[in-house]
Amino acid sequence: MHLYRSHTCGALRADEVGQTVRLSGWVHRKRDHGGVLFVDLRDHYGMTQIVADSDSPALAVLDALRLESVVTIDGLVKARSGATINAGLPTGEIEVYARSATVLSRAEELPLPVAGEQEYPEDIRLRYRFLDLRRETLHANLVKRSAVIRETRRQMEDIGFTEYSTPILTASSPEGARDFLVPSRIHPGKFFALPQAPQQYKQLLMVAGFDRYFQIAPCFRDEDPRADRLPGEFYQLDLEMSFVTQEEVWDTMEPVMAGVFEKFAEGKSVTKAGEFPRIPHDQAMLDYGTDKPDLRNPLIVRDVTSEFTASGFGLFEKIVGSGGVVRLIPAPATAEKSRKFFDDMNEWARSEGHAGLGYATRKAGVFGGPIAKNHGEDQMAALWDSLGLGPDDGAFFAAGKADQAAKLAGAARSRVGEQLELIDTQAFKFCWIIDFPFYEWDEEAKALDFAHNPFSMPQGGLEALETQDPKSIKAYQYDLVCNGYELASGSIRNQHPDLMVKAFELVGLSKQDVEDRFGGMYRAFQYGAPPHGGMAAGVDRMVMLLCGVHNLREITLFPMNQRAEDLLMGAPSVPEPKALRDLHIKVMEPPKG
Repeated sequence: MHLYRSHTCGALRADEVGQTVRLSGWVHRKRDHGGVLFVDLRDHYGMTQIVADSDSPALAVLDALRLESVVTIDGLVKARSGATINAGLPTGEIEVYARSATVLSRAEELPLPVAGEQEYPEDIRLRYRFLDLRRETLHANLVKRSAVIRETRRQMEDIGFTEYSTPILTASSPEGARDFLVPSRIHPGKFFALPQAPQQYKQLLMVAGFDRYFQIAPCFRDEDPRADRLPGEFYQLDLEMSFVTQEEVWDTMEPVMAGVFEKFAEGKSVTKAGEFPRIPHDQAMLDYGTDKPDLRNPLIVRDVTSEFTASGFGLFEKIVGSGGVVRLIPAPATAEKSRKFFDDMNEWARSEGHAGLGYATRKAGVFGGPIAKNHGEDQMAALWDSLGLGPDDGAFFAAGKADQAAKLAGAARSRVGEQLELIDTQAFKFCWIIDFPFYEWDEEAKALDFAHNPFSMPQGGLEALETQDPKSIKAYQYDLVCNGYELASGSIRNQHPDLMVKAFELVGLSKQDVEDRFGGMYRAFQYGAPPHGGMAAGVDRMVMLLCGVHNLREITLFPMNQRAEDLLMGAPSVPEPKALRDLHIKVMEPPKG
């Protein structure tokens, strides 16, 4: 028999009754029933109930052990009686009567429990992540993550993509975040950058004649953490294709994304490949107040600016008169809601930094609320009829500058959908957001900047760059959105060197700047570059959605905390003085105060 086990703790079934077996694992739970000790023995594969009575030498050994100690059990498989069968456990029809127990490793007193799913402070969970990862849900999430990546690879290979690994030590690339820099010992004063994405390399692969590339790529960005963004590093399904239009990228990737989600959806519906809605960016901002719309929410934001150009409600009339807009968020079937529901929404808007959220109520056709009172009964009825709202529907109003009103309306749409339980929680709904602006105005810098990927192809090409208002130019740029999360971003690339130079000139970079910063790609485009495009999908967010969690910490092996610290390994740490001398680096302490 094997030194440690003949079976795993999830393998034994009724067919093995009568066999002598050897199991190894962690002591998960213990229950003392007066001279008979029941132990749940756990390993990666499952759980088996161990029984030790007064006739077994294993009793004293197991009784003395703390939970999470590691033991080897030799014993006899027996059938459980009908009343004691555990139908919720794959091994629930059997138990193992222990003949002997060998202690492989004793556990100290635990800083957090492994059995159960109690909430525990983040610092303890991350400092003792090796214990946290033993907990059932988190352990299962990480197993699912590996399965999702494996299925994604399989599907990509099945449609003709080949995986290539691109460099980790590279040059800085403008991906919208700070680089992590790595000092060069051989070249004093110079630094490598960890890749924010393999953007330039994958485009160079297309220039080099590789037609369909993909990679489960590690990416590094020095940015502040959020629930849906880990500090430091993340993984993405990176891909690129030659001789394609953006429609071909969409048609190629819809079956992959839908297929992966269908495999792990566990009964939830998934948007079918070929049926992903394609929503222009401007339309998304108008209808949903965001470029990451959650289509499980049926509410549509409506623009009602024209209704308030001459209104008894002076505040809205003033906003509209100064170039602002008014957006309406329906609140269906809220006639029975108390005033507190509407007032709470207004207070929520203020807590989010907005001036407030106006509202109107309607019950059996009678309007109420401050906006209705000032706007007038007849005008409110005409507005309701024009929007198809019912006699018991209420509404919220967001007013202000277009971008501010859109942001508030989008957030209010989400909150109303949640409060009224309108969101279909048993669905994964995909859509493409297309036709992104190529440029945007940076109010802080008072300068034009790229709105998205600077390597995208502008719609209209060189002529558009030379003749159009830059802020009116759209890009062949697209995002894949699912349930309110941006899952992927991509574009058709700009492969013409003169067009590339012109695009960067409009944000203040010269031809020499382009050659200095992106020399590899600029040179490559002068030697025959095919039309190409692709995208990158966030593996972490895909797994987060499929596991039904709202924080990437719950699907990541060893994440950092909110201060970008690895509490388990003690990173970042202070380097040895010799290491700094070898790198010709002197640490400058930040100014105090």
